[in-house]
Amino acid sequence: MDNLSYVTQDYLRQYYAILSQMVDNMMNVPESNSISRNFILQMIPHHEAAIEMSRNLLQYTTNEDLQDIALDIIVTEGEGVEAMQRALNRCSTITNDNNDILNYQRAYQAIIRTSVDAMINVQMGDNIDLDYINAMIPQQEGAISMAKNALRFNVCREVKGIIEAIIIFQSREVMRLKMLKNRIENSLEQ
Repeated sequence: MDNLSYVTQDYLRQYYAILSQMVDNMMNVPESNSISRNFILQMIPHHEAAIEMSRNLLQYTTNEDLQDIALDIIVTEGEGVEAMQRALNRCSTITNDNNDILNYQRAYQAIIRTSVDAMINVQMGDNIDLDYINAMIPQQEGAISMAKNALRFNVCREVKGIIEAIIIFQSREVMRLKMLKNRIENSLEQ
């Protein structure tokens, strides 16, 4: 990191602090016999991290397309956090058998390992826009995988709606991020 500009170093320090907090919060959710409850309590810190990573980016970027994406993430995932908080008590009463809990949790752990490994090991350079995109793609893909995992099990109707919204929004954002990444990389090559 020493060969990067001071601005990029500041951005990356904040990014890694947000990532570390996300992992701590997601891995320390006490398991219950409700996949609905577990999913909500695991997804909230994931959304909160995406919001904070986007706020971090907005301190540095001048790319208007990326600003739009970051603002969409802040608003939409903020609304998602609020929806999950509202649903938590009602949805925690929907319980699952031990086998489903075990299968859900095993898949969840594998998803988090893959997503976090990709976010930690992403190639960071002196282009904050590309650094954000390269980290946010696996972050958003992780949310999609977490949502699809929960959807395999009996969850409350509210959580099912939240899950479907996550899959739609994050899939769209991944596509937008990949398209913008290509444009930025092509402009750098010229």
